[in-house]
Amino acid sequence: MPLTEQDIARLARLAGLQLDASDRERARDEFTRILGLIEQLQAVDTAGIEPMAHPLAAHQDISLRLRDDQAAPTQTLEERAAHMANAPAQHAGLFLVPTVIE
Repeated sequence: MPLTEQDIARLARLAGLQLDASDRERARDEFTRILGLIEQLQAVDTAGIEPMAHPLAAHQDISLRLRDDQAAPTQTLEERAAHMANAPAQHAGLFLVPTVIE
């Protein structure tokens, strides 16, 4: 699907770019190649392929570097007071923030 001049102008406007004539032509060629690659990728039959959590998982045993999900120790009243000292507004140990959605 070739792109038109209007498509390139709209993409440039949305991206906040100012393109001269040669830049627009180059951008159109590059976008057309990118869209061609996307069409090739969409043509690949991926039925029955399980998604991977990591791109190298198919080649080697990968363990994700995530910490164990553990509850943090309860803070003391002194620690809470130290954290709340910079709060512009608070109530019952909670930060009060302005309402943004009514």
